Amino acid sequence: MLAIAFLILWDVGAQTDSDNTDKKIGLVLSGGGAKGLAHIGALKVIEEAGIKIDFIGGTSMGAIIGAMYASGYTANQLDSIFRATDMANLIQDNLPRSAKTFYEKEDSERYALTLPFDGFKVSVPPAYSGGQNIYSELVRILYHVKDIDDFSELPIPFVCIATNVENGKEVVLNSGYLPEAIMASGTLPSLFEPLILDGKLLIDGGVVNNYPIEKVRAMGADIIIGIDVQQGLSNRESLLSATEILLQINNFQSAADMVEKSAATDIYIQPKIDEFTVIEFNKVDEIMKLGEVAAIEKFNELKQYASTKPKVASFVSPFRINDSITINRLLIEGNNKHTRGYVKGKLRFNLGETLTFNKLQQGISNLSATGNFESNRYKLLSNGAGEDLILRLDESSSTALFRVGAHYDDLYKSAAILNFTKKNLFFVDDRASMDFILGDNVRYNFEYYIDKGSYWSLGINSRFNDFEEQISFSVITDNFEVPSGININNINLSVTDFTNQIYLQTVLQQEFAFTIGGEHKFLKYSTRTLGSLSENEGIAASSIVPINDSKGRTFFEKSNYFSVFSGLKYDTYDDKYFPSSGLFFEGDFHYYLLSSDFNSNFKDFSVSKARMGAAFSILDNLSLNIETEGGFKLGTSSVSSFDFVLGGFGTNLINNFVPFYGYDFLSLPGNSYVKAYGRLDFEFAPKHHVLGAANFANVDDDLFRTGEWFTAPNFSGYGIGYGWESFLGPVQVIYSWSPEIDSSNIFFSIGYWF
Repeated sequence: MLAIAFLILWDVGAQTDSDNTDKKIGLVLSGGGAKGLAHIGALKVIEEAGIKIDFIGGTSMGAIIGAMYASGYTANQLDSIFRATDMANLIQDNLPRSAKTFYEKEDSERYALTLPFDGFKVSVPPAYSGGQNIYSELVRILYHVKDIDDFSELPIPFVCIATNVENGKEVVLNSGYLPEAIMASGTLPSLFEPLILDGKLLIDGGVVNNYPIEKVRAMGADIIIGIDVQQGLSNRESLLSATEILLQINNFQSAADMVEKSAATDIYIQPKIDEFTVIEFNKVDEIMKLGEVAAIEKFNELKQYASTKPKVASFVSPFRINDSITINRLLIEGNNKHTRGYVKGKLRFNLGETLTFNKLQQGISNLSATGNFESNRYKLLSNGAGEDLILRLDESSSTALFRVGAHYDDLYKSAAILNFTKKNLFFVDDRASMDFILGDNVRYNFEYYIDKGSYWSLGINSRFNDFEEQISFSVITDNFEVPSGININNINLSVTDFTNQIYLQTVLQQEFAFTIGGEHKFLKYSTRTLGSLSENEGIAASSIVPINDSKGRTFFEKSNYFSVFSGLKYDTYDDKYFPSSGLFFEGDFHYYLLSSDFNSNFKDFSVSKARMGAAFSILDNLSLNIETEGGFKLGTSSVSSFDFVLGGFGTNLINNFVPFYGYDFLSLPGNSYVKAYGRLDFEFAPKHHVLGAANFANVDDDLFRTGEWFTAPNFSGYGIGYGWESFLGPVQVIYSWSPEIDSSNIFFSIGYWF
């Protein structure tokens, strides 16, 4: 009898184990932003327990991780993917500099804030990010399941939740294009712009259902394993941002729902991650670890449902950025204002050719960089011979922009820039931009450009610059006729420049531009220093130079000049101010034909100059930027107003003023020069740089004729400083000195140069 009882008990136990292992397991993953990284840590433990997941349902970040797991990735693969992904950079939707045209590069490196401007009203963007970069990453990561439009046919059947923002109703997403569905589920209000899908305006599913347990039950799950990374209601000390306040509002309903939903979950895993925010993607190690810890606490419960089936290795081989695809058909939707040729030209690849996924992403970024589209959602679908690229464009309804910025430097002093930009002013491909620069030196800059890409484009520029600088009197005597016997060391020089250009430009591959045009320039150099000299010093102000005005100013130059010019520019630097990779070349030739000839010394002449450089990484976070440049004047004219003058610090110095460490602004004059420059940049923390630089130069009259340009440099300078990539633009403090002189300089700059 004892043996029979034992056999009966053994059979019952075996049936219980068999019943457990044969049950269908459903996995529910809640939303929670960066806290959702804990899902990955918990999934590692679930795999170790031998659990085979049969169904997955998720919302927001839970939808993203759930979809990737459902597509065949293992927990360890997800760990690797998220550690290698700079989520903070993706969320910011930072576009590579190479995606922008020359105008777009200048705009992105001039203004701190850009806002739509319609009906004479400034509007605020609907969200911090359009989510374009994250969407492109999802397309790449889920490339292997791109042709599955019924999510029940994924390796693990999957469902996710979004919210219809127009009526507040829940939208169940169990079919369609997987990257698009999970992007809709994760569009957190204020952080990402709403996504239009099947005619519905969708936002984060967490607004209505952040833990879709009932949807997973309906799929056929007998047992529910839930990982909940939602935070409870926060206290006032934690509500420090708009995102946190919106989450708190959303959590009112979720917190109440979770009382019932957690009780209905068979194995409820809740990592202790309240100390983290929804955007702390840089805390990947800590958050994943807490997910593991919470799951380990439930390990014995998980083991009850371990599968008896042999483990099947993941079939997913991640699609890499340099893997190849062949797009032989382009289908464009929503391009009501832009021609197919315009869109195809921005994509910059030919149909039927083999290209890398990186090149496709570059093309999508080119479209985004124009600012003409709110979003560029796209699908890749197999068509037998290759792939279809189905591109759905959401054209921007705003054609006007209001931009602002602020800047301080040692030359122009403090300034604020106000810009109004209007696209499609006269033609569909044109843009007009007007900068008003207010501060210690009032300036303006007007630009009009008809963008025809690789065809000849037409541009018109008008610019007014004005500044004063204390410089050595010897610079004046070297360049202008001044009577001898004046015993002063320094002079206050006022520079006024009014320039107007009309030109044609053709652009190849967006980094290479050739320009030809005509220019009018009014140039005025004046000072009050000489006019203020007293008779007691033995110098009559009227005898210094022929003309003074009623304000006591003495003029060294006051002429109109007319010239033709050409230019060639190539720019693949990844950053204008702190480049760590890329090449740069800029050449300019001006031939001055006519002048109003204030100093009665004009003969036609030309000025040529060129600058070239390269930037590359030496070690992690350590890069080297090397450049060389030079220029010379041709002709017998004694006009010196366009001579080169080296000294100072900056990136937007006008005419032939050239920055040079070790010397103050406008210190080293000559009608020709050569310069070599090198800078080491150590980014010791994100966006924080320690800088060390050196430059060497020869500058004098006729260097290239005498051969002195090839001799040892006569001038050198060194600098060491700090740079910070702030929201206003770069902040730089540079201590500069030269062994040739006893003095040193500290150059200080805040914000983008303009």
